[in-house]
Amino acid sequence: MMYSSVRRQAGLAIAGYRLAAARSMPRWSKGMRMSTTDEPIAMTSIPSFEVTASSTAAKEWKGDLLVVPIFAEPAKEGGEEAEDAQPKLAILSDVASDLDGALDGAVSELVASDELKGNTGDSSVARLGSSALRRIAAVGLGQSSKMDDKAAASLGAAVAKLAKDCKCERVALALPEEVEGNMQGLLSGMMNAIYVDNRFRTGDRVEKPMKLTSIEILSGSDLGDVPALADKARGLASGINLCRDLVGAPANVLTPESMADVARYIAEVHGMEAEILEKDEILARGMGAYMGVAQGSVPGAGDPRFIHLTYKPKAGEVKKRLAVIGKGLTFDSGGYNLKAGAGSMIEMMKFDMGGAGATLGAAKAVGALQPEGVEVHFIVAACENMISDRAMRPGDILTASNGKTIEVINTDAEGRLTLADALVFAEKLEVDSIVDMATLTGACIISLGDKFAGLWSSDDGLAESLQASAKATGDKVWRMPLASEYNDQLKSKLADLKNVGGRAAGSITAALFLKEFVEKTPWAHIDIAGPVWDDKAGGATGYGVRLLVDWVEKQGAEPQELSLLFPAWCCPLCPERVKHSADAIHRTAVLELDIGRCARVDGGGKSSKSGTGGSVGVMGVW
Repeated sequence: MMYSSVRRQAGLAIAGYRLAAARSMPRWSKGMRMSTTDEPIAMTSIPSFEVTASSTAAKEWKGDLLVVPIFAEPAKEGGEEAEDAQPKLAILSDVASDLDGALDGAVSELVASDELKGNTGDSSVARLGSSALRRIAAVGLGQSSKMDDKAAASLGAAVAKLAKDCKCERVALALPEEVEGNMQGLLSGMMNAIYVDNRFRTGDRVEKPMKLTSIEILSGSDLGDVPALADKARGLASGINLCRDLVGAPANVLTPESMADVARYIAEVHGMEAEILEKDEILARGMGAYMGVAQGSVPGAGDPRFIHLTYKPKAGEVKKRLAVIGKGLTFDSGGYNLKAGAGSMIEMMKFDMGGAGATLGAAKAVGALQPEGVEVHFIVAACENMISDRAMRPGDILTASNGKTIEVINTDAEGRLTLADALVFAEKLEVDSIVDMATLTGACIISLGDKFAGLWSSDDGLAESLQASAKATGDKVWRMPLASEYNDQLKSKLADLKNVGGRAAGSITAALFLKEFVEKTPWAHIDIAGPVWDDKAGGATGYGVRLLVDWVEKQGAEPQELSLLFPAWCCPLCPERVKHSADAIHRTAVLELDIGRCARVDGGGKSSKSGTGGSVGVMGVW
């Protein structure tokens, strides 16, 4: 992975190699196989607690902690606030106001004493004298008119964190009606917020487990099957946690071999097919670009493993066949173009398998959720990029499995070499779409920072579907140009391609290089070098799992007539983005689209609004 365009060259011919005995070998290494009850490496688990819905009024609930949401003051319309205007205190939600009356103003007093404005992230806890209800907490949700899954997830996360910090067993959330339509986001935020990585800590550094046994969602409305929704959120969180575990594991624990064992474990637990290719099989398939990177590692645990998991639905028609590829460099030294000097980030290069982490995390979540209508191939070319007397050198020419030759200009542009053979492998599976995810370039961090991933695609429909999933899940992407104007940078005088272009447009030329290994299949590349790691929190983010899982589920569930830019429940041009009733979900109908208007046509052919001149009929599903 190149984290700068110009890297100080390693001036010495480094011929040393690491002794196998110096490695700290993970469990389930060479030649061993596991049962479904054993984990290949230490993994974190989601605390076991019950989530239920209850019609109990907040003022009547008894337990350790009751959380009540508060809202921020709505923005002023048609003008700015006066310069000397003071920020206003939070507005109590209806449920908070009702509880406030029953508790003699305790909620209002909590808001006033801590000067809570109701913004997302605001929270405060107060102890009560009552033995029936020990604590109340006020949590900010922002403006009530802007409720969405992101706001709901922040509320769920706040509930879980407060339960942990207060060492509570029984917790309740007084749910305001503004959040009732975002239950999945609420529960996902709850499950994702309680990740703790104790795997490499000892003594007092080990965080104690939560005491939480139950969370009750208090609401007078029908919220659906809340335990089932919680199980779905838990399944998704299990994949996100696995991604965090893998990305956060050091390279002496997570090797190509132990990563392959993780893949086998996923397959055994969730009933998938697992194909693991070892060195001789990789060579037999002509994967010369991949092996060029892998050949510098110590024989043994450092040997490459080509991972291929296949998920197939247990019943029903397969509507789409997809391939998801993750870059799997368990450590990247840069090779002979050694990562050296300040800013090289060599100490962080355990996360250069972030794409593989997201891919295997998505595989685990997909296995848990069992989406219908879609077959998915999860692919990782796992290896290390090391220096030894066997390692590839600048100037070497490699031959990929599609026969194209590549002149190695920079050994630190290695990820694209491994992905090249993985892309060729995926296309031979005759799938409908291919998505690769990789910590590929530092140039992408310079362009987009650490909040957005870059998205390149050869197909507009595929790009739109991924953008829709990014918007739905909060795993942000920004589409970048697959600009053929820069193809000349990859031309070699000796081979078909160079593995790196010039200093300018580095993330674009990396994507253009990958495009050379996909002939006809719609393909997208997502560069996650920025959002894979959170420096402030000091850990892996789990980025990409939500996006991939959401995309996979929608590919299997939704018909393709309706533009994928719009959620299935939403009329595309409706200014109010009307959520139609649940009885219309998954029913094919006709949308008559007019400027600023939408018309729903029921199965019997009756329209709730009549379209006017200039409308266009579009097939869709609500």
